[in-house]
Amino acid sequence: MAATPSTMLQLGTPMPQFSLPDTDGKTVSSSEVTGAPGTLVMFICNHCPFVIHIRQALVALVKQYQPKGIKAVAISANDINAHPDDSPQKMAEVAHQNDFSFPYLYDQTQETAKAFQAACTPDFFVFDGEGKLFYRGQMDDSRPGNDKPVDGRDLRAALDALLAGKPAPEQQKPSMGCNIKWRQGNEPGYFGV
Repeated sequence: MAATPSTMLQLGTPMPQFSLPDTDGKTVSSSEVTGAPGTLVMFICNHCPFVIHIRQALVALVKQYQPKGIKAVAISANDINAHPDDSPQKMAEVAHQNDFSFPYLYDQTQETAKAFQAACTPDFFVFDGEGKLFYRGQMDDSRPGNDKPVDGRDLRAALDALLAGKPAPEQQKPSMGCNIKWRQGNEPGYFGV
């Protein structure tokens, strides 16, 4: 299980625009999930052990912050030809089984993942009410097998600071997880022949 870190997109970057299908077939656009006080964008997938390790705690965390006005959306960008467990049908099953309270979108072209410079699953991005990047990085220090609690400490600190009108946390650690499964020839930086 090779671990890939976040690219750590520059703070203040405007949120990339997207329009992607949800697991129920409805198209969700970035404009529907943005606004004050902020938005949490999560790149996840079904099969990654790093995502599975935090999934229940992540769903609970999102449900705690949605009543405070935080909007949330999850996006899966993996190549489903190579990883059929990440297909939209399986995404719908995972969303239902885990009681997702947020849209779970499929980025078939992988252009949205590229626009966010997402590198791994899970990868987290918090945008303020003006759509500027406030936090990017890990949920917490827990990883499969390291026996650290899945408490969402880093992500919670960022969301709490945003809600309180405080500056972004100075220390932001990269998330760590499975690399996004790029379609062959679609890897970031690949220009083909």
